Amino acid sequence: MQGIIEPVDLDKPDRPPVWEKSAQWVWRNRVFLTVVVIPSLLLAAYLFLVASDQYESEAHFFVRSADQSSTPTGGVSQVLSLAGGGQNQNEAMSVADYLTSHDAVQTLRREDRLVQRYHTPKADIVSRLWSADPTPESLLKYYRSQISVQYNTDTGITVLTVHAFTPTDSYQLARKLLQLGEARVNELNSRSYADAVTLSQKQLTAAEEALAANQERMMSFRQSRSDIDPTASGQAQLGLVTALRQQLAVAQAQLSAMAGSIYPSSPQYRALSARVAALRAQVATQSARLAGTDNAIAADIGGYESLKLRQQFLAKRYEAAAAALQRAREQAVRQQLYVIRVVDANMPVKSLFPQRGRILLTAVVALMLIYSIGWLIAAGVKEHAA
Repeated sequence: MQGIIEPVDLDKPDRPPVWEKSAQWVWRNRVFLTVVVIPSLLLAAYLFLVASDQYESEAHFFVRSADQSSTPTGGVSQVLSLAGGGQNQNEAMSVADYLTSHDAVQTLRREDRLVQRYHTPKADIVSRLWSADPTPESLLKYYRSQISVQYNTDTGITVLTVHAFTPTDSYQLARKLLQLGEARVNELNSRSYADAVTLSQKQLTAAEEALAANQERMMSFRQSRSDIDPTASGQAQLGLVTALRQQLAVAQAQLSAMAGSIYPSSPQYRALSARVAALRAQVATQSARLAGTDNAIAADIGGYESLKLRQQFLAKRYEAAAAALQRAREQAVRQQLYVIRVVDANMPVKSLFPQRGRILLTAVVALMLIYSIGWLIAAGVKEHAA
């Protein structure tokens, strides 16, 4: 109605404006907002608005040797053993260690554009490699944040995972790392083969040289004596001396028999006597040649037999060294290592990283936990002060 003035209720308080109520709420909850809400919002903004997608390529492999002898513990490893696989932990772990080492990083940097793949404008500034020319230490640290090589002691399988900002980069890096692992195994095989064979090869060479030197001495001995086989010559000389002695004995018997029947001055007696004297002289000469002087055949036989005995010993030594070398080669071949790809590197299609929801949830829970602990401590201090 016009002209009517309503009375003013002086006891009713004025309602504060909305902004003032909001400010008061913010002030009352300033600690919670600072510790939990604002960091969570910033992290969510980064994860869902800024963070670049990352793709994962994965490969599985194991290392084995031809004479695998270790006993698996069971499960999948037992199946692999029955199929000719099994564990070779030391070699597999050495390969895994190599793939996360300075050597692998430098090889990838030199041959596979490792820095260019991770220092790319396609990636956000937080996730990517910051420097276009990083130090080896910083590059290795970043590399290990993107590459994972895990060896499973139960199955003997090594799992290789590679994260990159494009599917192609992750796939190519995973394949390159598999190739580096195979090259590393081949290098280990070469070293192992050389170490196993080198000592046996040296022993064979020494035996061969000793055998050749003794053969040379035997040849010089024969040339100096003008006799190819002093042993055979000695046997022949001994037969000659024996025959002469037999002839001498027969002639002496005939001469003794003739002495009782004819005069010594008779022509027959003198002729037989001369024959006896000649045979006696031949026996003395041939006996002296056999064993009478330093140049006798007996001395030649002694030196020749010594060289011949040494030749037989060296020949056996050479045969043993050759057999040892052959065994070393066969054993080295049996111990050759192989990288068997259980699962080859895959070409990723969908980005699975970063795991935004999981990271954000974990961060919120952690912040809430921190806030709760702080609130309990503050409440306890206030209660104690009151």
